[in-house]
Amino acid sequence: MHFDFSDEQRAIREAANGLLQQRSPVGRVAEAAAAGGDHEALWLEMTDLGWPGIALPEELEGLGLGMVELCLLLEEQGATLSRTPLLPSACAGRLLLHGGDDAQRERWLPKLATGQARAGFGRMVNGDVLVAGASGADVVTLSSECTGLLLELGDEPLEPFETIDPLRSYGHTAPRGQVLGGDVPRGMQEAAICVAAELLGVARFCLETTVEYVKDRRQFGVPVGSFQAIGHKCAEMLYGVESARAAVYYAAWAADAAPEQLPEAASIAKYVASGGAVAVAGAAIQAHGGVGFTWEANLHWWFKRAQVDAQLLGGPAYHRARIGELIAA
Repeated sequence: MHFDFSDEQRAIREAANGLLQQRSPVGRVAEAAAAGGDHEALWLEMTDLGWPGIALPEELEGLGLGMVELCLLLEEQGATLSRTPLLPSACAGRLLLHGGDDAQRERWLPKLATGQARAGFGRMVNGDVLVAGASGADVVTLSSECTGLLLELGDEPLEPFETIDPLRSYGHTAPRGQVLGGDVPRGMQEAAICVAAELLGVARFCLETTVEYVKDRRQFGVPVGSFQAIGHKCAEMLYGVESARAAVYYAAWAADAAPEQLPEAASIAKYVASGGAVAVAGAAIQAHGGVGFTWEANLHWWFKRAQVDAQLLGGPAYHRARIGELIAA
């Protein structure tokens, strides 16, 4: 059995890394947060490459690839925090693909695949929904464990909702819209994997940034990375990143190749990536010392994204309980 990425998948990852690092450099993340809105020029390049539809069927204007390829893009998105609607459109697309009827799929998926439309997504909890990607969205998917709704916004945008993460727009709504009568649970599980992939990218960036910092930062004449306490912290961060990586890409593989394993794999991926990204981002700030807590340091943007993403489509407590239910069953 081959456990590595294929040559084509490596090429996709390298292309995504190169484009996003060039168009959305880390040093300009504060400018992006202050500007608001999506990076339209970058999004146009991404749509020209077919990335929004990378895991959608060719008959619906997608590229016909799989969840692994989509997660490679979303990991790079998380590593750069690029202001694009890639994650919201991907999550809504998974729910529509599996949970929508033929008319709903044919109306919206080709538009999402080609970038002609944008989508938001949210999870229904106690009659209230926080929608990620609300600004500029043409359609929104709302889901719970077994129920899905499709909300076409038209000229009525959602009420904005402010979170600690200004690099993505959020909105607020009550559950409403057309009922999705297909396999809503599968769509929600694949959407959860998408969020977990972005969390993996967040954690990876925090680890890489921290390792570079502790190699260069000197104290008492030696790099701080040579101190045992810092070395242990970086080792724990590496464990968090690699655990998330294994869980995310196993779940992505299961979505395409072993759907009977998907419910458990998706919850494991979301649980591990959520806890891992929050812990790694917090440890990165600590390893940077006093600098890590300043507004001028960039790490706080990734820490905020980790906190919000960890709660999207179910937080760690929800998915931990879900894993227990699935194992018991």
